[in-house]
Amino acid sequence: MDFIFTGFIEAFRLLMSGDAQTWSAVEATLKASTGSMMASLTLGVPLGFCLGYFEFPGKRQARLIVDTALALPTVFIGLVVYAFISSRGPLGQWGLLFTLRGIAVGQMVLALPIVISLSATAVESMDRHLRMLLISLGANRRQLLFSSLWEVRHGILAAGLAAYGRVMTEVGISMMVGGNIKWHTRTITTAIALETGKGMFATGIALGLVLITIAFGVNVCLSFLRKK
Repeated sequence: MDFIFTGFIEAFRLLMSGDAQTWSAVEATLKASTGSMMASLTLGVPLGFCLGYFEFPGKRQARLIVDTALALPTVFIGLVVYAFISSRGPLGQWGLLFTLRGIAVGQMVLALPIVISLSATAVESMDRHLRMLLISLGANRRQLLFSSLWEVRHGILAAGLAAYGRVMTEVGISMMVGGNIKWHTRTITTAIALETGKGMFATGIALGLVLITIAFGVNVCLSFLRKK
């Protein structure tokens, strides 16, 4: 048990001293996850709203595909994204491989089904009489849309939180698409896996503590928004 206690002490020292290697991984993680979540929410919330709100041919099949995508392993997503953005892939000329932008693209693919599915579920659970009430009050299409979105805001926030949690803790995409390059594309999760494998237990704990702190901060913000 001594090495665990010593590891925590050394982890706090690394964080407090501003260890460059540790905070480089934190910075890379925040940049990639922020970009991926912005894209996922921008695309996922409207698609999820349409999937849950409207009736159209093939809706059941579309919902089945989205729900199936929730269970895709991150390694498989990393493999597919790698194939597309590698030099021999159709998007190879964009230069995304082994960059934070490439990691963000992979993480967007991971988060998008979560946002769509949970947003659609939130919309489906909305009171069906709301639409008729708004129409009877003279609401136009724009007012109807924004009023409906406001009604399911908590479900959309929960969708964003669930997607962010999945993105922050994934390893396969960051490892395969980013290459785990030190000072460049090494994220918190890939750094934890690498440093622990090298016997650098303290560095792994330090990064794990940062990951927990970020998750706690996101939950606190969500709780605050719900109260508001």
